[in-house]
Amino acid sequence: MTGELLWIFVSAMVVNNFTLSYFLGLCPFFGVSGRLDTAFRLGLANIFVLVITSICAWALERFVLPHAPYLRLISFIVVIASTVQFVEMVIRKVSPALFRALGIFLPLITTNCAILGLALFQTNRGYGLVQGLVYALGAGSGLTLALVLMAGLRQEAELSSVPSVVRGTAMNLIIAGILSMAFMGFAGLFSSA
Repeated sequence: MTGELLWIFVSAMVVNNFTLSYFLGLCPFFGVSGRLDTAFRLGLANIFVLVITSICAWALERFVLPHAPYLRLISFIVVIASTVQFVEMVIRKVSPALFRALGIFLPLITTNCAILGLALFQTNRGYGLVQGLVYALGAGSGLTLALVLMAGLRQEAELSSVPSVVRGTAMNLIIAGILSMAFMGFAGLFSSA
């Protein structure tokens, strides 16, 4: 059991990283990864939303959706939207500076396809509550890792002498492509998939 949970966590974090392998959650990946502290905090907010979404997706799949499968997608969207609203209110109250730094990207967690992808992947794979929580923690950690790596590399690129033709969006896309290729190297890490 512990080995299976470890595999689910590592797989979601590195092998099947939502951002760098599945290309989900690219909006915050490119939008908020300009500074390390902002990227890390948005990653933590995403982890929280992913965990709550995982719990709700499990409960919906177990108790509601067997009787009304046509409500699956809309119920996941409602859960995600309400969870993000809750996170937004908490961050606004606890850290107004972080709330201003995240700007429009905090409400955009609602439309972050990585959050909806988690709910759909988790239920399609038939994960139970514990497996779903580990999957959410792994996916959130992977998203946070991708945000922090991108932010660090973008800050380093700003301090380097990069030709003007490559600065900005072009450099960000090059960095993202290299990171994605590096994470694709983890694809053969676990052969018991």
